[in-house]
Amino acid sequence: MHTVVLTKGVPDFREGKVSFDEDGHLERGKTPTVMNPNDKHALRAAFQTSVRNGGHVSLMSMGPPGYQEVLQEGMADVYADDLYLLSDREMGAADTWATAMTVASGIEKLDTRPDLVFAGFKTADGETGHTGPQTAYCLGWPIVTHVISLDIDEEEDRLRAKRLVDGDVTEIETVEAPLPCFVVADPEFEPTYRKATHRLEHKDRREQTRERAEEYEDHLTVWDHEDLNLDPDYIGLDGSPTIVAGVDPIPKAPSEREATDVDGGDPAELEPVLDELAPYAAGD
Repeated sequence: MHTVVLTKGVPDFREGKVSFDEDGHLERGKTPTVMNPNDKHALRAAFQTSVRNGGHVSLMSMGPPGYQEVLQEGMADVYADDLYLLSDREMGAADTWATAMTVASGIEKLDTRPDLVFAGFKTADGETGHTGPQTAYCLGWPIVTHVISLDIDEEEDRLRAKRLVDGDVTEIETVEAPLPCFVVADPEFEPTYRKATHRLEHKDRREQTRERAEEYEDHLTVWDHEDLNLDPDYIGLDGSPTIVAGVDPIPKAPSEREATDVDGGDPAELEPVLDELAPYAAGD
């Protein structure tokens, strides 16, 4: 069982140092970056599959050279056997469509065709949720979105999954799809390891991947557009139909805030606080 997880670096909004060029494109090389939080749900889903069904987990991203650290983060924090970075200047400033075409080419270049490709629900910067479905479209694979749990029937080469209907946490449906298949993991996804053998395997693999992450360069493959046989006119900025109309900067939260210590056991101290909050509780 070979699974691939797609991830993306997103601005570390905690730092408040997000840089844009004059055309409104994010300058990722000048912006502190972390692994997109929703992608970790996808990575956990892939890890569960590898523990239960055996096999190999590859983590793939498209971005500048600094994304190597994002891939290392994913390997260390969750799990990955190897890492793939699609990176060169021709890929820069890509929208979701140009990104999807590039990533699909990276998946097709792998030595073995994956059985499953996982993607996160959406990214913390663009929040479009487009790249996963568009990559599935480029591959011509079936896709199951909003997945909260899954099992693989290896004899029948089928995925069985529970998914939220239209993202509604109150309505769940069970679906099946043939492999290879594309899966978008929902933030509600929770890995489960019912068997003792699975829990032991989970522990062993976690220890192995932490050691591997310390020397992640030995497990990293970098491909540029020539390696992927991609025409620069159809990737990166030139291949992106999206036009950025404007960008609103995100202000950094103040590092220090005024606070008043209140003794919860002293009614005299609590009374003025309650008086101040009462209008908000009433909806005023």
